[in-house]
Amino acid sequence: MSACKNQNLYEPKMAVMDDIREEIQDVKTFFWHFENPEDQKAFRTFMPGQFAQFNVLGAGEIAISLPPSPTEDKLFFTTRKVGSVTAAMHAMKPGDRFAVRGPYGNGFPMKDYFGRNLIIVAGGIGLIPLRSVIMYALQNRDKYQKIQVFYGSRTPKDLMYTQNLEAWQKDPGFECHLTVDRADEGWKGNVGVVGSLFKKPGVHMPVENTTVFICGPPVMFRFVLADLKGMGYDDGNMVSTLERYMKCGVGKCGHCCIGVAYVCTDGPVFTLEQIHKLGEVI
Repeated sequence: MSACKNQNLYEPKMAVMDDIREEIQDVKTFFWHFENPEDQKAFRTFMPGQFAQFNVLGAGEIAISLPPSPTEDKLFFTTRKVGSVTAAMHAMKPGDRFAVRGPYGNGFPMKDYFGRNLIIVAGGIGLIPLRSVIMYALQNRDKYQKIQVFYGSRTPKDLMYTQNLEAWQKDPGFECHLTVDRADEGWKGNVGVVGSLFKKPGVHMPVENTTVFICGPPVMFRFVLADLKGMGYDDGNMVSTLERYMKCGVGKCGHCCIGVAYVCTDGPVFTLEQIHKLGEVI
């Protein structure tokens, strides 16, 4: 679902920062609301996997994934400090005003997955865009079959959304498996790459009638993809998001064009089959 039909595609809406929470080093979650309740209501039609344009007044604008599910009450962004706009964003305080436009992109068609098994595989901050999938699926638990989450990070201190992870591990409605590359003294869980979780005793991953969501750093993605293909999963049932510089967000500027597709409008969600047809090497 793209931006509302009756609004200027480029028109941002004013918003206010409510709270800021540090996730891991250089990554923060920003809770916010629109000044106009009608803007808040209209924005909440977003789908898991969509993104919005976050405008730090005087610093610039950046495309950011939407980690909340539309079934949740609060709106928030999570982002790493990597450039001038995100640095300005990380310097913000509660009460500061900024602007948002969107939601944009195609998102994950969660209703198309009704009745299917869902496998979510994430590495590092790749959990940010997939968090919305997990929360949506849990809050519509009766619509899906088996749900499994496999998530890994470099160290325990690099695990994202720790409050969610603790709750997910205790939730009887699905499986949540965690791993780290390097353990510390307090870590009692699995040590190894994300793919090592697939081979744990007691883990059964259905291949038939299954959609797999994958997001993480390139090296993790390549190894996970090789593992999954070796297990029998096909490209048409594996989905991911592509990251490109999306300056306008509405298919006008051409910065995110890949072959015949615009990541901001045709994506950012693509099946692996679609990605290969675009000529992307993963």
